[in-house]
Amino acid sequence: MPDFTIRPVEPRDNAAVAAIIRTVMPEFGADGPGFAIHDAEVDDMHASYARPRSAYFVVERDGVVIGGGGIAPLDGGHADICELRKMYFLPEARGIGAGANMMHRCLDAARGFDFKRCYIETLTGMDAAQSLYRKHGFEPLREPLGGTGHFSCDCFYIRDL
Repeated sequence: MPDFTIRPVEPRDNAAVAAIIRTVMPEFGADGPGFAIHDAEVDDMHASYARPRSAYFVVERDGVVIGGGGIAPLDGGHADICELRKMYFLPEARGIGAGANMMHRCLDAARGFDFKRCYIETLTGMDAAQSLYRKHGFEPLREPLGGTGHFSCDCFYIRDL
């Protein structure tokens, strides 16, 4: 039994989630232009994922938010494709099964919203994340889909749901 909980994001989680994103992304060199760290939604994840066919979840351990991840329609993409978005974990959330559990939670939500495929973009050097994606059936793509604005990402994956 995991010693963490995955639950839907709440307004009280906004500051913690923004801090996680702004801590983890620079760890991997993803803090310049063209990365998700600069997306307007980072400061209010609860409101941003209250939109139709969207969901964001947090990983909580001992009352502290230590990670998060979500799904939403792919901006500029086909209506049947969602994007796995803003899935980042503090070091204390890594290696405890939080990533795999979050992946299942997000993909189940995507299926519930009747998406047919799930897309994700990432960065060379985020090896553990890419390993997790491949383990969960994501296949590499040669080029990005949609119009996320994350022009600095250089690795793209998709999977059927």
